[in-house]
Amino acid sequence: MAKGNGSFFFFFDKDKNQDIAEYVTVSEAIRDIVQTMMDKVMDKVLITDPFIPEVHHSNKPLYAALVPDEIFKDAHFERRFVTPFGHAWEKLAVAVGTVYHGSCTKGTTIEGTVGKESLRRIEEVLSRLEHKIKGEKKQKPDWKAELDYILAGGGEPIPTSVTCDILIQSKRTGKTCSFELKGPLPDSDQTKVSKQKMFKLLAMEGHPIDMAYYALPYNPYGKRENYNWPFAERWFNMKEDPSVLIGEELWDLIGGEGTYAHFIEEINKLGVHYKERIYREFLGIEPPEDFDKNKLR
Repeated sequence: MAKGNGSFFFFFDKDKNQDIAEYVTVSEAIRDIVQTMMDKVMDKVLITDPFIPEVHHSNKPLYAALVPDEIFKDAHFERRFVTPFGHAWEKLAVAVGTVYHGSCTKGTTIEGTVGKESLRRIEEVLSRLEHKIKGEKKQKPDWKAELDYILAGGGEPIPTSVTCDILIQSKRTGKTCSFELKGPLPDSDQTKVSKQKMFKLLAMEGHPIDMAYYALPYNPYGKRENYNWPFAERWFNMKEDPSVLIGEELWDLIGGEGTYAHFIEEINKLGVHYKERIYREFLGIEPPEDFDKNKLR
């Protein structure tokens, strides 16, 4: 489905959004999506794709001879948990954003035009961040200065297409925002591509979006000022760039004030249930007395 104003068009991917249910409250959306994902993980590791020692011994006899089966059983669970949780972030964003803003989609493509000189400047900015020029200091990220330089470029309009991870067209504010939603410790290449997409969207003729964000669902370093993942910091000033949202500031923008607190509350409630199941049904042992001491904060 396409919508536009003549200078740009939005192409909404129904297939990527049809598996997102409609919810009444933010808490309901968080609880249902995480619970559904965890139920599928448990079904996979217990029934459809369990760890079978005999198969492990046959496929990897050297590993089996050196390392206890329990280590590989844990790794078997981890692989089947990490990938689905990566997809769950987008589902959570769409569900929560739809409840609060009225319209939130994933995989929406925006087609328009960007000035030829602006496109050249985008590549120049990214190249200077990636490579040190002989005789000059290594360029440090500076979102505002970079964007101002790119927007001043202009030039011959060149057809340009960008697919957004998440797009909100808010009925509350009237604003349109795109989000490059990545894991909390993203790699360098995907971060570079995200920044390139953000620049193109903001340089597009007709201004289809009001703001583009590089978004991380939570902060493994705790506070924003402590974030220190080098692959992300190569491309963004993760502590100060206004285009970067991490954890609470992201979820409260997508779902309204208090959304991150709801997220923490629901995760901790579900954690007690699933940790008990994992101890008893997957590991085959009784949970220790303090099994639920590790809480998300």
